[in-house]
Amino acid sequence: MEIKSYNNLLVEIEDDIAIVSINRPKALNALNTETLNELDDLTSTIAASKDVKVVILTGAGQKSFVAGADIAEMVNATPAEGRAMSLLAAGVFSRLETMPQVTIAAVNGFALGGGCEISMACDIRVASENARFGQPEVGLGILPGFGGTQRLPRLIGKGRAKELIFTCDQIKADEAYRIGLVNKVVPQEELIDTCKAMAKKITSKGSYAVTLAKQAINIGMDTDLASGLKLEANIFALSYASHDKKEGMQAFLEKRKADLTDF
Repeated sequence: MEIKSYNNLLVEIEDDIAIVSINRPKALNALNTETLNELDDLTSTIAASKDVKVVILTGAGQKSFVAGADIAEMVNATPAEGRAMSLLAAGVFSRLETMPQVTIAAVNGFALGGGCEISMACDIRVASENARFGQPEVGLGILPGFGGTQRLPRLIGKGRAKELIFTCDQIKADEAYRIGLVNKVVPQEELIDTCKAMAKKITSKGSYAVTLAKQAINIGMDTDLASGLKLEANIFALSYASHDKKEGMQAFLEKRKADLTDF
């Protein structure tokens, strides 16, 4: 897979894993339109590729994951421009959420506003001990516009989400873990290695089955239980058409390591 050179993104491919760093250190990696367009292009390329099975998304440096959207760009924006930026972010974040690859947010510092929102679009969130999460938008006279009012209550419940959004409070990594906003908290120096180890564990499994499971979870969470169970049965049946199903079960019976190759 050929990756372009970007102004605000650093991309490293290791085996089946892409490590993507948002790289705007002077702005604490804040998301502006240029960065969102670059993420749109990159995620489209990765989503269509068979060469990457897991994406680790992080921020350059040790202070900030993504400190939010770029207020300097937004301060004089018109309503139409604000809506366009929101829809651009929605498209990028939805791709992170639904692409065949597993996405892991390695949150290495401030994850505020758009930073918290992009982390929530990833499948899994691992935070360093110095990470801070929050939605400060109403303190600026706006509201979360990159998915915060929708994903945050789905992750931590409506009451907690309203409290965080209405108060603009920042929470530390341990509190984010306690309320279910992150999956794991580790020392900052161990963050990327922890995410790489998790990614390697995921890529060692049946990647096609992982993709199907991701679809079943994502779609099922937005429907009622009965419909979700029917969806699961249909996707379960689809997995039976794969090479990996036959190979994985045969290897289990023969007490050997399976050679899982579908994606």
